Amino acid sequence: MRKVFGFTLGALVGGLIGGVLALLLAPASGEQLRGEIRQRGASFSAEVQNAAATRRAELEARLAQLRAPRSINLPPESGEQPQ
Repeated sequence: MRKVFGFTLGALVGGLIGGVLALLLAPASGEQLRGEIRQRGASFSAEVQNAAATRRAELEARLAQLRAPRSINLPPESGEQPQ
């Protein structure tokens, strides 16, 4: 699990660095480039926040499910016949 997480994190960071370098080295005006970087950063941030909110809702639902009281079927007391 740690290896998968480490690989995924490395791929995301590498992609982010590669994207920024591509933008910085691409022929564009500084103003336009800064605007694109700002826009992509805001988009990425919004995606991360959305994913975190979705995961939080899933975990809260699971926690509520685990905390909910469960019914326990007890065997009949001795001397009583099951119907």
